[in-house]
Amino acid sequence: MFANPFTLYAIIAAAAVLLLFFVFTSYVKAPPSYAFIISGLSREPRVLIGSGGFRIPFLERLDRVYLGQITVDIKTEESVPTNDFINVDVDAVAKIRVTPNAEGTRLAAKNFLNMTPVMIAEQLQDSLQGNMREIIGTLDLRSLNTDRDGFSDQVMQKAQHDMAKLGIEIISCNIQNVTDKEGLIHDLGADNTAKIKKDASINRANAERDVKIQVAHADKDANDARVDADTAIAMKNNDLALKRADLKKQADTAQADADAAYAIQQQEQQKTINIKTVEAEIEKTKRQQILSQEQIIIKQNELAAEVEKKADADKYQVQKNAEADLEQRKRIAEAQRYEAEQKAQAQNAASDATRYQLEQEAQGIKAKGEAEAYAILKRGEAEAQAMDKKAEAYKKYNNAAVAQMMIEVLPQIVENVAKPISAIKDVNIYSGDGQGISAMSGNVPVAIKQAFDVLKSATGVDMADIMKAGSIQAKTTRNINLNPEAQEIADGLKDE
Repeated sequence: MFANPFTLYAIIAAAAVLLLFFVFTSYVKAPPSYAFIISGLSREPRVLIGSGGFRIPFLERLDRVYLGQITVDIKTEESVPTNDFINVDVDAVAKIRVTPNAEGTRLAAKNFLNMTPVMIAEQLQDSLQGNMREIIGTLDLRSLNTDRDGFSDQVMQKAQHDMAKLGIEIISCNIQNVTDKEGLIHDLGADNTAKIKKDASINRANAERDVKIQVAHADKDANDARVDADTAIAMKNNDLALKRADLKKQADTAQADADAAYAIQQQEQQKTINIKTVEAEIEKTKRQQILSQEQIIIKQNELAAEVEKKADADKYQVQKNAEADLEQRKRIAEAQRYEAEQKAQAQNAASDATRYQLEQEAQGIKAKGEAEAYAILKRGEAEAQAMDKKAEAYKKYNNAAVAQMMIEVLPQIVENVAKPISAIKDVNIYSGDGQGISAMSGNVPVAIKQAFDVLKSATGVDMADIMKAGSIQAKTTRNINLNPEAQEIADGLKDE
């Protein structure tokens, strides 16, 4: 049929180009945010969401439905009365989308095919506003403001039924603002604010009170703990001081015992040294004697060897000389031994004298203490006897002794009475009758009489009568009458 191969190749190339063009123009791929609706050949359209498919050009058409989230502003155009007949304006925002299933896509394709998100929001705004207005009429103003979540949930439940018929799903509904032209919401807020402030003030006062109570308890506990700690420290310090005093007492006792033992040991050692010294001297003397004897024997042997051939007279003379020398040495040895014995006895006597002196000093101290105690006892007895005798004398003389003591202190009384007058440096007397000086000097007898009156009221002794009894007139004429007590005292003074 095709004689020319070039023509055949051209036809195949054209068919391939047409096939590629068909594939390129008929294949479509839907993104996740859109649903592609392919319709034309079958009764039910095909839906592509996030996948690809073929569309026959000129025979099938391609439409789109937006599947993403859409924001719809819901506002009441006019004030809506609440359940308590208060007009309010509500501003809300709803988030919607196409129901993510085949039925929702099918319904949305019938109602919002090829519409933009803004167009879809405009289509649904009226319906959502109507549902919100219906819900507002069922709530009071306080519930509308305090339970906005419940209000938005009711709007969603109310509108969801209508939106489902359009293939739309309400994701969320948020109440943005609720206002009223009368300012009632503000008044409610002010009332709640005052109540909140009041509750806050009460709670703060209660909290401060609790804090102060807790602080007081804490301070008390801290003070108790501090007092307990100080008491424990004081007790521990007292125990430590007692233990230190006890240890010091033990140490002093041990030191005193050690010193005494040391002194005794020193004396014993000195005594031992003295004895050993004497024994050493004696032993030395004995050895000297033995040495002398050996020397004598040697000398005798030497002399015997030398003078063996001498005459008998010379031998006799030598023997006599040796005997005399030996006798002399014996005497010297005895004298040295006697001297050593005397020295040892002297050492023992010195030790005995020292011990005797210490004993005599102790006895002297004891005797002195006893003498002092005896002297104190005797002095106390003497003082007691003197007091007894003095009391007997006072009792014997009765009022006379009392008057004697009063007379002894009478100069002091007169001196004390005159002392204020003697302290006056300058005196200016103004007296119309010329009696100023005599009136002033007359105060001295008055003061003395007052002193006598005080003594009489205190002791019952009338010093004026006693003084009269000792006057010349009383002794000569004896015409002065005295009371018995004054007469007794005067007689006693006269006898003295």
